[in-house]
Amino acid sequence: MNHQPAHHDHRDESGHHDPDRPDHRRLGRELGLFGTDPLMGAGLPYWLPDGAAVRHALEEYIREAERRAGYRHVYSPVLGKRELYEISGHWDHYRDDMYPPMRLGAEEAVLRPSLCPHHALIYRSRARSHRELPLRIAELGTMHRAELSGALGGLTRVRAIHLNDAHVFCTLDQAVAEARAALELIGRAYADLGIKAVRHRLSLPGAGGKYVADPELWRRATALLRQVLAEAGVEYEEAPGEAAFYGPKIDVQIADPAGRESTLSTVQIDFHQPARFGLRYTGPDGARHRPVMVHRSVIGSVERAVAHLVEVHGGAFPAWLAPVQLVVLPVAEEQLEQAERLVRDAVELGLRAELAGPAQGTLGARIRAARLVPYQAVIGAREAGAGLAAVRLRDGRRPGALPVPELLRRITARVAAHSAVLWDEDPLI
Repeated sequence: MNHQPAHHDHRDESGHHDPDRPDHRRLGRELGLFGTDPLMGAGLPYWLPDGAAVRHALEEYIREAERRAGYRHVYSPVLGKRELYEISGHWDHYRDDMYPPMRLGAEEAVLRPSLCPHHALIYRSRARSHRELPLRIAELGTMHRAELSGALGGLTRVRAIHLNDAHVFCTLDQAVAEARAALELIGRAYADLGIKAVRHRLSLPGAGGKYVADPELWRRATALLRQVLAEAGVEYEEAPGEAAFYGPKIDVQIADPAGRESTLSTVQIDFHQPARFGLRYTGPDGARHRPVMVHRSVIGSVERAVAHLVEVHGGAFPAWLAPVQLVVLPVAEEQLEQAERLVRDAVELGLRAELAGPAQGTLGARIRAARLVPYQAVIGAREAGAGLAAVRLRDGRRPGALPVPELLRRITARVAAHSAVLWDEDPLI
């Protein structure tokens, strides 16, 4: 999948930075999510523990959503022989964005710019029957783009991209339904992430020679994508010049708080690569047929997705994504034992919980320091004696003191539901 979000910078019309606009680079530093180092190289950020927790939660979420949707997950190498990308067409049409080949004895290896060719090889690793189709292969894999240093910025433009990618190998009659299901999966993920699409775009070829020269291929794929959008009831705009080199695509566009637009998710129908790789399946008639390849990315690159989430939520992530979901605050040293027990119980239930004890400052200072944490549990002398915890929510509400097991049940239910709602007056379980 040839998907790289557009770079954007937080500058006003005069070209100056606006410090009041949410900027994931600034917030990422302030919140301790990620960083960079010149010795690692430009466009190669590292993830700090809190940022890694957000990323891990996002990856777990999308893998489980894909599993429920019938996808099987694979791993494939980040290197491929140059010949692989010559067959796929990347070498001819995409070479300027690829790293130069590395000589390995008599062979040349290339850092992959895309996962598509690898998944095509996995498909053709053995004979396939129509009974296996649609075959949905997913991977959260790394790919590399030789971005110029001047275009790099934060997480939105990087040289090593971790892409939530998948390819559905199916019959022609199945292609529209599979692409439509991918759009629905994208919509559900956006709701759970608390983000919105600003528009859908049908990206078509434009002037220039970067596209595969096969007018019939383009006509068929474009007609199918129009059918997908019509059946899904999605309004869209056409965007000449934005297609992948091998076919048209549906781009799901997002906008940052300053209104700057970029592509996060894509759905594509591809006739080109199945032909280039000679992909086949045996039909019910016993003859060999060529499958259609549906490319789709639900959350795009992890880097672009996290950058957008940081800016949209200002670091106050939905509870299921938050680096720390529960902070426990004993009022005094006398309640430290009960607070530590509560943290242990929460961690055992799978929550990301931390202790903020009296050694870290006054209760008020600790509460302010944990202002982005969805749930705070305060334990004073009265609560400790009764097995309770006084609940404070990030939005300022104070539901009151609850028995510790009840508090943990409510939080774990909210997290498991991937709910954007922090609290419900009625227990969920």
